[in-house]
Amino acid sequence: MSLAVWWLLLALVLWLLGKALGQPASAVQCAASAAFLVALGEAGDGVRRRWRSRKES
Repeated sequence: MSLAVWWLLLALVLWLLGKALGQPASAVQCAASAAFLVALGEAGDGVRRRWRSRKES
């Protein structure tokens, strides 16, 4: 799946979770949080891939 799809799905989940817990956030706030989480996940994946390639060398 593309990053845009992950970002959109995560933003939707955060928004729905906020509604369900009675702490609603705006769509912009959820989108910003989702962008941060996606970027963090991608950075972690990059570190994992570099670590794995160094171990195999």
